[in-house]
Amino acid sequence: MIKRPALFAALALALAAPAYAAAAPNEEPITFEPRSGEKVEAFSGTLTVPMNRSDPSSGTTELAYVRFPATTDTPGNPIVYLSGGPGGSGIGTAKGPRFPLFMAMRQHGDVIAFDQRGTGASEQPGRCTSSVQVGEMEILSDEQYADRYRQATRECAAFWKAEGVDLRGFTTAESAQDISDLRKHLGAEKVSLWSISYGSHLAMASIAAIPDDLDRVIMASAEGLDQTVKLPARTLAYFGRLQAAVDAQPEAKKLYPDVLGLITRVQAKLEAEPMKVTVPKRDGGSYDFLMQKRNLQEFSSGMIADPQIAALMLMMYRQLDEGDTTLASFVLQRFWSPGEPIVMSAMTTAMDRASGITPDRLKAFEEQVPRSPVGGYLNFPMPQILGELEDIDLGPSFRDGPFGDTPVLLLTGTLDGRTYPEGQSEAVAGLNDVTQIIVENAGHNLFMTSPDVGTAMHKFMRGEDVGTDRIIVETPDLSKMPNLGG
Repeated sequence: MIKRPALFAALALALAAPAYAAAAPNEEPITFEPRSGEKVEAFSGTLTVPMNRSDPSSGTTELAYVRFPATTDTPGNPIVYLSGGPGGSGIGTAKGPRFPLFMAMRQHGDVIAFDQRGTGASEQPGRCTSSVQVGEMEILSDEQYADRYRQATRECAAFWKAEGVDLRGFTTAESAQDISDLRKHLGAEKVSLWSISYGSHLAMASIAAIPDDLDRVIMASAEGLDQTVKLPARTLAYFGRLQAAVDAQPEAKKLYPDVLGLITRVQAKLEAEPMKVTVPKRDGGSYDFLMQKRNLQEFSSGMIADPQIAALMLMMYRQLDEGDTTLASFVLQRFWSPGEPIVMSAMTTAMDRASGITPDRLKAFEEQVPRSPVGGYLNFPMPQILGELEDIDLGPSFRDGPFGDTPVLLLTGTLDGRTYPEGQSEAVAGLNDVTQIIVENAGHNLFMTSPDVGTAMHKFMRGEDVGTDRIIVETPDLSKMPNLGG
């Protein structure tokens, strides 16, 4: 299927950190080490919250975070980082390329790398390994493939119920209340939120549910409360922007004069005759995979998030058009686990299903799917599993809004293939104090694309005018294989 403590650290913190950095309950000093090899003193903490606030008998769940103390003697409210996904780890994100930005944000207040319920170091239900398989050489239609996921969802719902897991607790509405409980736990009057992708979905739910708890909110690559499922027509428009970026680079333009024509041609070939791809395995063996149109659409839906990976997608399509499966094999090595059944995470599955989709948007989605180069796979398995887990749906009132006066900074990349500029503007239309910055040529993961992004964030956190509505970053070379590391 697709796939502590040390005495010297405590003394250092006590001597070097401002008074506001005093430990909250259930915190201990740690030395935090990101993947870059740097070290910084911090606090590791936990808090316990209700699993399902509408049902006291549902028990509790433990949430984890790392707190980086402010580097100023006059800190503002704590800043809580909300990762995307759903399912991403805030602590894990702080260990990666965004670590310097986590450190820089300490000039405004304590920075909290927060693992939302069911993620990272927070308490998690066991993953469900279903009995449902999708064979490597099995030809399935889109509907048959979706039905396998519906079967797996039903099976996993029964598994989690037997394990005593209340899926009604894994909703964005419950996570918003977790932020309120985290604020209280930290002893803060308010918190600011720093969010991306699904994290912005949670931030908007928080604006709607706990506005008095919030100071300022930064969002990047925003996903609105009725935008769990993106509109295929917006995906099609993204490919128009990608073509324009290609056309601005002479070498890329020679290779890809008609991106949509290439994609349509290759998908038509695979629909008529799926292509066998031989994929090397780490043990020295190999397996055969029958590449079908739906496979290519599903893989592509993940590759268009950022332009450098979109370049890899374009190269893969060009090779397949010539009968070359080299890059398709490379992608399968990274994103497919042969012989494994469908495996599901309670948090990821339930969060998206609970947020749901309005009937009008679902109708638009279904009408637009045939025109999208990635079909209905951008947010798969939503809305395909909409008929399952209906008891956890948050309802239409959740998907309306948010509204209010919370100050928001919205950062939008023009080459974001997963959350689109038009949708991001619509997502915050009910808010009265929004500053939007368009980051030209940036994709979904835009925080580290330019120092100007960080500068704008710092100005916003200080309550200053950010000074611009547009930041321009360099487009990666779309004619070349990106550096993927490893």
